[in-house]
Amino acid sequence: MQSLWRIVGSPRYILIFEAAARHGSFTRAAAELNVQQPAVSAAIKQLEQALGTPLFLRSHKKIELTPVGAGYYAEVSKALHQILEATRAVQSEARSAIVTLCASTAFNTYWMMPRLRTLRDLHPEIDLRLQSSDREPDIDDEGISLAVRRGDGDWPGCHAFLIAPEVIYPIASPGLMAQTAVRRRQDILTATLIHLEEPVRERPGWKDWFEAQNCTVTIPPSGLRLNDYALVLNAAISGEGFAFGWNHLAADLVANNLLDARREWSWYTGMGFYLVWSKARPLSENAERVRDWLISAAGSGHTAG
Repeated sequence: MQSLWRIVGSPRYILIFEAAARHGSFTRAAAELNVQQPAVSAAIKQLEQALGTPLFLRSHKKIELTPVGAGYYAEVSKALHQILEATRAVQSEARSAIVTLCASTAFNTYWMMPRLRTLRDLHPEIDLRLQSSDREPDIDDEGISLAVRRGDGDWPGCHAFLIAPEVIYPIASPGLMAQTAVRRRQDILTATLIHLEEPVRERPGWKDWFEAQNCTVTIPPSGLRLNDYALVLNAAISGEGFAFGWNHLAADLVANNLLDARREWSWYTGMGFYLVWSKARPLSENAERVRDWLISAAGSGHTAG
């Protein structure tokens, strides 16, 4: 390759020559390469001077390859095609090694992170990228390997596996729970309520929970309103008030005495949190390994779609 540099000055000239020869136009080559037409003309002239022979016949309205130029183009285009295929193969291999999991900040923080060491010990070769989103992205359009969604398990174009049923109960810090005399569900209203108000995703609220508990109450307009469930959990741990405890995320925090819960007032909504992946785009081997590990880590569940 050192010899090539010495002969042509810059391999960039060869790329410009290939585009000009393929289009039969310096102007169209310039548009493809996002440069000005004089830059293409100058590069071709530099290459011709380096090779010591004309590559194009120029007229007022068009350019044509010389016999030498035509032969050179045939060899150059073949070599560049091989380079392109090799580059695509490397890119495809690199992409298959990367696995993206898109979920809420709370899921990634409180479900994935405590389990991540186990996955890394089992599959150290996998490059797992955790993406947090406040919406449900299109996994095909955005090239996402796996995602976690709340719903009924029915998404067109997606396979779905139940990670956890949606079970909600009141949670608070142990100190606040002990301090607040909560004997009836309505007694929760004597404390500050922490509300989750996500901007895009639909989530149930305190009004829905009380209705599911057959309690007719008026929800106070005051309270702490947050737009991310990870913030809600942090606020509850800090003793800021009572919050919703989604069981699949709160259970470990309760077990570690960071939170206390009234599990006897659990609400089974009929919805669930699902691992989803595309039906249209096959998973890479690494993505399949992560999917299978997630399914195993989730325990019992079922596949939908």
